[in-house]
Amino acid sequence: MNDITLKLDTREVAGKKLSTLRRDGIIPSVVYGGTTDPMSTQSLVVETTKVAHAAGKHTPVHLTIDGQKKLAMIKSIDIDPVRHEIRHVAFHTINQNDIITAEVPIHLTGQGESDAEKAGLVVLQAIEHIEIKAKPAALPEALEISIAQLATADDKLTLGDIKLPAHVEYADMDQDLELVVANVYEPSALQAANDAAGGDAEDESEVTADNGADTPQDNQAEESRPGGKSQDEPKQSNVDANK
Repeated sequence: MNDITLKLDTREVAGKKLSTLRRDGIIPSVVYGGTTDPMSTQSLVVETTKVAHAAGKHTPVHLTIDGQKKLAMIKSIDIDPVRHEIRHVAFHTINQNDIITAEVPIHLTGQGESDAEKAGLVVLQAIEHIEIKAKPAALPEALEISIAQLATADDKLTLGDIKLPAHVEYADMDQDLELVVANVYEPSALQAANDAAGGDAEDESEVTADNGADTPQDNQAEESRPGGKSQDEPKQSNVDANK
């Protein structure tokens, strides 16, 4: 996995003036964590967008802030609901030896190779993300599981079928390994489910699979709420208001 890097500059602009900053192609951000006060930062929109897409909330980012290097995770990304552009990013600094909890995507591989698909059956993914924990260097970009061995409508894949990378564990110590990741369906069953839903689903991808559902990706608030799960919140007096 290649290191993801981003150069940040310290920021003086705050409050209502942030809209002007964004119009100039600059995204405001905040970096917090450890024993230091939160730092107000900013970076160019193109570079920031690339990093946000590449790192998500599951891959460490190597930050350079006015020449000072820090390792961090993205804890929240605020996105404009109309323009779908990033308005703000909150970073939380970490240590190379920290055990990090992160939500990573689950990728199905082997599409089109299974006997089930060749027989005209449909494979649907039931859950798309799961929380894991590991040191930063061991965090995978995604967990992968092949559907190539699926053959009948009775077949399914569970979390127990995923082989975790070395030094990686599920965040929940009592994680149910029987949680279904992917199911096989008869096309007629999908049509019946569609009809039962009143015809609202337009295609097979909109039918909810058994034992799970897509994990929603929340658009977090800006600096007013940059904290994340199991992490220390920054002092609110030191955080800019972005509205």
